[in-house]
Amino acid sequence: MKNSITPNQIKQNNRNLIYHYIYQHRKVSQQDICYDLRLSRPTVTTNLSALEQDGLIEKNGQISTDYVGRKAAAYSIVPDRRISIGVEILKNEVKIIFVNLYGEKIDRLVFAVDFTKEESYFKIVSERILEFKNKLNISEEQILGIGFAMQGLVSPDRRTVIYGKILSCTGLSIDEFTRYLPYPCCFLHDAECAAISEMWVSPELQSAFYLSISKHLGAAVISNREILSGMHGHSATIEHIQMEPDGDLCYCGKRGCMETLCSLNVLLSNEESLDDFFTHLRQQEEPYQIRWEQFLTHLARAINMLHLIHDTDYILGGYLAPYLRTEDLNFLHQEISHMTSFPETQDFLLISKMPTHNITIGAALPYIQTFLNTSTLSSV
Repeated sequence: MKNSITPNQIKQNNRNLIYHYIYQHRKVSQQDICYDLRLSRPTVTTNLSALEQDGLIEKNGQISTDYVGRKAAAYSIVPDRRISIGVEILKNEVKIIFVNLYGEKIDRLVFAVDFTKEESYFKIVSERILEFKNKLNISEEQILGIGFAMQGLVSPDRRTVIYGKILSCTGLSIDEFTRYLPYPCCFLHDAECAAISEMWVSPELQSAFYLSISKHLGAAVISNREILSGMHGHSATIEHIQMEPDGDLCYCGKRGCMETLCSLNVLLSNEESLDDFFTHLRQQEEPYQIRWEQFLTHLARAINMLHLIHDTDYILGGYLAPYLRTEDLNFLHQEISHMTSFPETQDFLLISKMPTHNITIGAALPYIQTFLNTSTLSSV
């Protein structure tokens, strides 16, 4: 016997359809909704009233429409009716960002604190998050959850760091934070966060290899708009592919890993910032040009190796992305063309479309996506 759809399920489905239509189109009229969703005016009117009463949508001026002779009332979602928080945990600082339902930054906080696996650290970070929330006048009910971007591999349930050599945090449990924070919390690999951000701003993106080139190197494989983690959770850990067996020591304990050739820790000298480096580079100062070309050559070797394994587009992201120019991609492509065994008929290298705050925003996005995908849009 087939299960029949109940009237309540139909009502809930209509509610969700209308909310998501408004979300996707940003500003719409009642007539737009009726026409595009093929719903009756009474159905749309009833749901708009309910959504507005629940604080999920609001009237937002007027809009011209083809279906009536005068301007109609416009509806938009209330973007900050739900808030998600992204936190990036680094060795000497913490980055916090609050984002609305569109993944847009509400505000951001960065503060210095040395990471330690001690209760005092987790308490300090949690208190700063709560203080920042209060400063922004955000209520408890608005918060969907907090994603913590970690420099390490994370368990499938996102509750434990299973490999964290950079911060010496292997085995760290999310419980260390949730004892102080009354919201859903989870860990995410920082490179995965950056790739999630990339998919968020690129709805057309289906598959790609995302390279997160920051202080440390990371990567994520995007396939059919999903991040591949693999059987043991360490797919795309390219930073530990050994390129030069007698090379520099990597933090993993091996020598000559991709990390030791293609991370920003290798490009920059002590206390040098990316701003400083690229200011000198773009002024065509020879020592900086030599360093840059050497770095790009190593990066080209790495990409060529990976491209032979996985033939797809490669997105260059991370902290480096805002500084990249077309001329840098041309250099990389030319180097790869000299190295590869196969002719490259088209350029497969792309610069990230979301080069700033990509890790912290990416850490916040899963909670927003879950809210938007849920079958029931609850009210605050």
